[in-house]
Order: sequence, then structure tokens, then C-alpha cells
Amino acid sequence: MEKLHVKRNAAPAQLYEDAVRYEGAVISSSGALINFSGKKTGRSPKDKRIVYEESSKDHIWWGSVNIKMDEHTFEINRERAIDYLNTRESVYVFDGFAGWDPKYRLKVRVICARAYHALFMNNMLIRPTPEELENFGDPDFIIYNAGQFPANRFTKGMSSTTSVEVNFKRMEMVILGTEYAGEMKKGIFSVMHYLMPVKYGQLSLHSSANVGQKNGDVTLFFGLSGTGKTTLSADPSRDLIGDDEHVWSDEGVFNIEGGCYAKCINLSAEKEPEIFSAIRFGSILENVVYDPATRVTDYDDVSITENTRCAYPIEFIPNARIPCVVNTQPKNIIMLTCDAYGVLPPVSKLSPEQASYHFLAGYTSKTPGTEDGVLEPIPTFSTCYSAPFIVLHPSRYATMLAERMAKHNVDCWLINTGWTGGKYGSGKRCPLKYTRAIVDAVHDGSLAQAEFEDFPVFGLRIPKAVNGVPRDILNPALAWKDGEAFERELVKLAGMFRKAFTLYERDVDAKVRSAGPSNA
Repeated sequence: MEKLHVKRNAAPAQLYEDAVRYEGAVISSSGALINFSGKKTGRSPKDKRIVYEESSKDHIWWGSVNIKMDEHTFEINRERAIDYLNTRESVYVFDGFAGWDPKYRLKVRVICARAYHALFMNNMLIRPTPEELENFGDPDFIIYNAGQFPANRFTKGMSSTTSVEVNFKRMEMVILGTEYAGEMKKGIFSVMHYLMPVKYGQLSLHSSANVGQKNGDVTLFFGLSGTGKTTLSADPSRDLIGDDEHVWSDEGVFNIEGGCYAKCINLSAEKEPEIFSAIRFGSILENVVYDPATRVTDYDDVSITENTRCAYPIEFIPNARIPCVVNTQPKNIIMLTCDAYGVLPPVSKLSPEQASYHFLAGYTSKTPGTEDGVLEPIPTFSTCYSAPFIVLHPSRYATMLAERMAKHNVDCWLINTGWTGGKYGSGKRCPLKYTRAIVDAVHDGSLAQAEFEDFPVFGLRIPKAVNGVPRDILNPALAWKDGEAFERELVKLAGMFRKAFTLYERDVDAKVRSAGPSNA
């Protein structure tokens, strides 16, 4: 066999060439690289594991999200991955950083066998300067991505041929049996979700963030995939700090990533011009259908998956704040939810106790394609708006959030980007133009000064008027044609909230417990 050829921090042009030559990738008419992740077109949360070892075991919130793996099984899978990588004629190595603030950043090394994966992480991690690369030294964390090669499903503790596992003692991640690039991105987030609170006492968040160009006011957007974090934070009147993962530090807010990972479903230049324009040479289109003759992409075609994605460096957004760190504390927090029942108002102003309650509850709906097997929206409760990636007990993040909100007098808004006028199947998604108008009213300060009315059962305060938003959109009871059907769904959803929150009742004070929906 020929000597293994290691390509370290290869230029995008080289990765394009290799992906086209060896992986069947195509260059789209816009110049982006179109590649495919194989059978897995979304994350595999049931195959995610964390190694149970002495340095981290007392911090981890063990359960269905953080499933235990013994150290011996990890070593077996690690060796299997390395053996596979060593059989390739060449491997790709990318050295980059997680975290824009040098005080907290993590040096990450990615070792993989696909040019597609190397370019993806080149986009998603922070790219080192030539001087930083020369002086990179030993990494703090290593990803071994042998996703083309299956795990041995008969190995103790394995549930399938897919395995995504993190070892905090070794500071390593091993991937087998899935070529979905998002596993690397979210793996690094899970690592930062552990290190920031435990090692540094800083609050890691599954959020996007932007900052006003005139006033310098910072807004954090919480929400799971499909709720609008990327879309709403890409605002031409504000600078983008980042679209998905941040740390709220003692000094301010900084992005964990060096790029964005946007959903492409129904993407258009009219609805999302910043994201649409970012799809050019250097970006990756993942699982997007295209015309073989013209290489023009079809963002409405979901024949491969609804979870079509684009990964691009953050500087492809014209108003990105580079470096992606601000020494300013947040002024507003927006909690995004996608309510498939069509019950929650498009916007509500939350009290501090309600903010803690809804952060812990993390209600939303899983949307098609973001995970294997999700074919239609499923109402779910994802604590801290990051349950698939959470590592510590939710109360640790919630307590840190409440402390920071109180210290810096931050306003909090619950915004529903889900259904209106009926539940999924009968109503429709709240139009993006109305959600944008609501967010604009948050930023210009007019919403905080609005006249509010009470929303029953949930005890929320909703505005009577927002510029550019119809009155019957603001109050769900007015949007539904069938008032009795609305009341039934309202009571049903309230019961779901109460049942889900029993997991956290013992860990919060009485004011937070009473901030949820009533029994009425």
C-alpha cells in the first residue's frame, strides 16, 4: 500500500477538486459544492454516547440524551476508526478553533477521509491565520471521523452500526457509520456545552445572536432547528454575531463557530437574501437536488430529505461581525418555538419567572428531516432549547441564565414561528414577514412600550398591536374559526406543559413552578 498522504488544512479549491474527483460531488451553477451524506441525512441521537469516566461522570446529566459508554468500548471503536483512516491513500486534517474569544477558545483537530467533511469543518470552525496554524501545537480536542465505515453492532453497548461518541478524559470524538457532517458540528457544541460551565463558569447557549449597528444592543435567539434562529438573526439592519452556538461570558457574547449551517428548504433570494447570497464558491450544499444539465439547484425539492443544508464561512454574510465577539451584555432574549398545535401567540412578553420556566421546558416541534424518522412535525419539549446537545443537568444552565438576566436587566420574549389559525394540517405557518415585523418591534423598543392583554391558561402577556401585524394574528383565539376547537387544543397543550415540567419541579423555586400554565 502507498504511504498515507496527509492533507492538512487544504485550501477549498483543493477540497473541491478532490470531492468532485473521488466523491461524486458537483459544483452548482452558483459555485457551491453539492455533496451528499449518504443514507444518514440527519443526526442519529439514539447512537450518541458519552464515555463514563471519573473526570466527568459526576457532572453529566445521564439518561436518554447522554447515554453511557464504557471506556473499553470507546477504545474498540477508536481503534476501528483509526485503522480505517490508515487504510485510505490520503486523509484530511483540519486544525481550527471553537470560540472566538481567545480567553476561552478550544483548539480542535479534525481527521477524516472525505474532502466534503474537511471543507465542512473548514467552514464551521474558526479558520486559523497562517501564523496561528504554524504555531498550533497539540490540539485540545480531536475528532476521528470514519463515518464511511460501520461500527460493529455486536460490540458491548452498541445499538446499531452507527456510533457518535465523546470521551472527556481523552478529549476525543469518534464517528462511525454516519457521513452526516452535522454530527461533527454538534459534537463540538456538546463539548463546549460541558467545558464552558464546568471549567470556566461561563454560560454556553444553543442560540443565534446579533447586534444593532447603531445602538450596539445584543439579542440572543434561542430555538431548535427549524424555529428560525438562522433566518431571523440574519438581519440586514444588524450585525450577525453567529447563527447557532454562543457563550454568554462575563465580558459579553461570543460565537463558538466560524460559519453558519442554514436550512435550504424553500430557500429564495426574496425571503432570505443574505443566506441565498452566501451560497457561492467555498460553501457546501448538502443533499440538495439539482438539474444535471444546468446544475441549477431546486430548494423546493425534498426527494432526498427536507433537511437540506448549506454550510458557509460566516464572512459570507455581508453584515457579519468579525471577529464574532462583542464586549456588550445582551439587551433582549427571544425564545423561539414552533407550535404545531397553533395555540401559542406569535409573541408574548415573559416575566423573569416565566423566562426560566419556558427555558427549562423548551417547547417546540421537531420538524421533518432534522432527525432520522421525523416525517411530520412532532410536538416535543427540549429543555434549554438544546436537549439533544445538553450535557449538564438543565437546572445548571437555567440558574446561570436567570442570574445573568437579573444582573443585566434583560427583556425576554416568547415568539411562536409555528402554526396559526389552526393546528398542523388545518392552519398555516405564521408568515415570515409578520415574525420579522415582531422582531423589528423588539429591536426598536416599540414592543416593550405596547399595550398588553392577558392570554388565558398560560398567563402570558400579549401585545394588542404591533406595526405591520394583523390583530387576529397576534391573538390565536381570534385567528381560529372554531373557538371550541381552539379551547380544546389550548387545554391539551397546557396539560402537556405541566406533565413535561414535572422533571424539573424539584430543582426550581415555587415562583418558577407557578409560572407555567394553570389547570383551568
